[in-house]
This record gives sequence, structure tokens and C-alpha cells, in this order.
Amino acid sequence: MSEPFEGWAIVELMGHRRLAGFVSEEEHFGTAMLRLDVHGLDDSTDPGVTQLYGGSSVYCVTPTTEAVARTLGAKLRPAPVHRFELEADPARDPWADGQ
Repeated sequence: MSEPFEGWAIVELMGHRRLAGFVSEEEHFGTAMLRLDVHGLDDSTDPGVTQLYGGSSVYCVTPTTEAVARTLGAKLRPAPVHRFELEADPARDPWADGQ
């Protein structure tokens, strides 16, 4: 068995989503998972984002330099979705009437 990869990389997920950052392997939920730490250009003002992915969702990992990963990471950064950011649809949202 080879050593787990750890380093700066561009990660493609299911061939549809591309992210970049620092990649490492962690075990969670009884299985090995890819940990992706997405950093901006300046760590002092950017706390970064960490996401975990199962191995079967990883389509491609391309090792790269820290500079390239940070530049792409800042552009391709995943953004969390919060309920309050979405427009309410009373037909589909049981809490839309204030209950």
C-alpha cells in the first residue's frame, strides 16, 4: 500500500466540480476520506474552508504548486448555502407562513 498523498492540488469531483487547495487524507465514519482545505490568497484575513469527500466522488487529483492552488482556490471557492439566502417558496416550505 502506498503512502497517502498530501500536498497542494486541483481536485475534480465526479467530473463536474473543480476545487483547489491543500489535500490530505483523514479517516472519518469508518472510511478514508479526502480532506480539502481551500485557502485564499492571504491566510491572515481568510479563515479558509475545509471539506471532506469520499474516495468514490474524486474524479481527478492534479498536484500543483501552492501559488497555483491558492489562486484557483480563491476563484473556485465553495460557498455555503444558508436557508436565509434562499427565496421562500410557500408551496414547498412548511415554515414560510411563520409557524
